[in-house]
Amino acid sequence: MSTPIPLPGQHRPTEAPPVEPTVVEADVDRLLDRLPSDGDAPMDLNVQAQILERAHEVLVQALSSVDKS
Repeated sequence: MSTPIPLPGQHRPTEAPPVEPTVVEADVDRLLDRLPSDGDAPMDLNVQAQILERAHEVLVQALSSVDKS
């Protein structure tokens, strides 16, 4: 008897919650709003890097959730 081949994602034990694009966009916008604009005082580069890294994580998590669904 042959073993059935699972469909993509069937091996995952839980379902990923649906991704709301407006929530992802709002989260990223909120993070990017913390960065200095033209004419603002300069910000420490390490702080800027941390903000950009967090925004990147939000996007990666959203893409991963979409990929799992």
